[in-house]
Amino acid sequence: MDAGASAQLEDVDGRVRLHWIDARLMRQRERALIWSWTWGSTFAAAGVASLIALPLDSKDARVDWYVSAFSAAVGVIPFVAAPLAVMKDAKDLHARLATDVRDDQVCALLADAETRLVRDARDEAFGQGWWIHAGNVAFNTGVFLFLGVGFHRWESAIINGAAGLVVGEAMILTQPTGSIDDLGNYRAGKLWGGNFSISGRWNIGRGLVLHF
Repeated sequence: MDAGASAQLEDVDGRVRLHWIDARLMRQRERALIWSWTWGSTFAAAGVASLIALPLDSKDARVDWYVSAFSAAVGVIPFVAAPLAVMKDAKDLHARLATDVRDDQVCALLADAETRLVRDARDEAFGQGWWIHAGNVAFNTGVFLFLGVGFHRWESAIINGAAGLVVGEAMILTQPTGSIDDLGNYRAGKLWGGNFSISGRWNIGRGLVLHF
């Protein structure tokens, strides 16, 4: 583990640490899947609705629907091109632990699990960084200027720009960040949450802090 780990963590059994990370990543994977499917489906539905409405409106207004469909498509891209890392990391680690883990495998698997936990925490932190908010503002400002300056459709420009900004911020702010807290708790040796058993010997209850 990195230099941020506490002495308390070193006293915790390797198998306990390994399966704690597995349980936390799987829990975070579920949250990430719900968040991704909810927002991805919302953007996809909005894009389809815009395309359906496009031929039903006047020719002058069709640019509004084209822009709405384009904005929705852009909203879907992150979920397809750059999904949260925890979704794959949790699945892969869980698969590796699905069979009996020999004692001589624990250290290597634990190192791998710790690497995944750090990577997932950094990925979630990146997803809520100031640059992501700035990108949201820049994109929707572009939409506003495109419709307003380019086509003099100022009412549509305000509606599309403001709605896109609000929805974008809501998506960013609701992104799961549990791996960040999990990493902090792991480094501090505070392993709790999620009842699970390890090799038939360990049963860790919610709220229990381990001191081995």
